[in-house]
Amino acid sequence: MGDERESSETTVLKRLRPSPARRGFSPQPGLRQVMAQFATGVTVLTAGGEDAHGMTANAFSSVSLEPPMVLCCVSKAARMHSSIITAGAFGVNILAAGQQDLSKYFADWRRPDGLAQFDAVGWTPGAHTGAPLLNGTLAWLECELAETLEGGDHSIFLGRVVATSRGTGDHALVFYGGGYHEVDGRARAA
Repeated sequence: MGDERESSETTVLKRLRPSPARRGFSPQPGLRQVMAQFATGVTVLTAGGEDAHGMTANAFSSVSLEPPMVLCCVSKAARMHSSIITAGAFGVNILAAGQQDLSKYFADWRRPDGLAQFDAVGWTPGAHTGAPLLNGTLAWLECELAETLEGGDHSIFLGRVVATSRGTGDHALVFYGGGYHEVDGRARAA
């Protein structure tokens, strides 16, 4: 019976069709559609220095409180990958509700390279890492690169948190089901 259920679930995954915008984008379109059902916060990863860059990412998580560590996952083909390695550090900007345009901007490969891409947005260099910290976000973290792990076509960057700060917003930007949503931080599930 367990095998029948497993086979049935596998069949369902194979039957899922990718959206027209995503067809051919991933060798695992079923996985992409399933993962779209997992709501995530939206961040912009940044790295300063000679290879400065920013990138929208939702593959971010807290790892440890002691020592304070986080992780982010970045495609090995992304410009951000070499930027983090070159800088040996990265910033994490947790986006607030209403910052969809900022998310879209840092997801657009047509924006300028290097520090010029930050000319269109307000930011401050992180005191510890030099990573651009974007104005108006819910929170910021500055991280020193502690370790790089293999993760298929991505690298998992473990960062030791060296500084944090929180903005004044209460509403978070969330990505779910292929679109942006806003979450009121005061709302609680019953």
